[in-house]
Amino acid sequence: MELVQQAIDIFLHLDQHLNEWAIALGPWLYLLLFTIIFCETGLVALPFLPGDSLLFAVGALASTDGSPISVPVVMVLLIVAAVTGDALNYAIGAYLGPKVFTRASTRFFKQEHLLRTQEFYVRHGAKTIFLARFVPIVRTFAPFVAGVGSMPYATFALWNISGATTWIVSLVLAGYFFGQIPWVKENFETVVLAIVAISVLPIVIEWLRSRRPRSAGA
Repeated sequence: MELVQQAIDIFLHLDQHLNEWAIALGPWLYLLLFTIIFCETGLVALPFLPGDSLLFAVGALASTDGSPISVPVVMVLLIVAAVTGDALNYAIGAYLGPKVFTRASTRFFKQEHLLRTQEFYVRHGAKTIFLARFVPIVRTFAPFVAGVGSMPYATFALWNISGATTWIVSLVLAGYFFGQIPWVKENFETVVLAIVAISVLPIVIEWLRSRRPRSAGA
């Protein structure tokens, strides 16, 4: 329980914790950020790691005087992390194959997340790889499902690189330009929750759409 509370505290106060990590780690902070983004996009067992909110917080930290973070450097590193993470996830999905759809859920692997991502593919096709960058959980499972479904790698790579670049650049720059606004700094917890709410909105919309045929049939 204490571990969960610590995770929630880190998530809601990423700006404060990033400052602490920057002081403690120095240049090694880049490696920590790279690892978090790589694992969040590359390992289906870790969809709960911060993504959107972390990128915004990184941009906000980079805009402070004397910040140890260089915006161009961190954006390039995190784009590489996001691209290679998705590529690994795709490879794992391709290796395991369609049999994963019959696998029972475990503590770190939820069948419902896999099926929800599959529904995303039905609606949006290959561009799901791009769109999923902005949707928590789906972002982690999308490349995995692409590998399971044997999406041509050239198609996957195109959407992977364009999606990763747009995701990283847009959120880091959003944090850079808006993170130091007094209201944002004083209400960072609210901003983080708003980012999460906006990010999961597509999932809510898809869920409501999937309910309509059933309701009509009833």
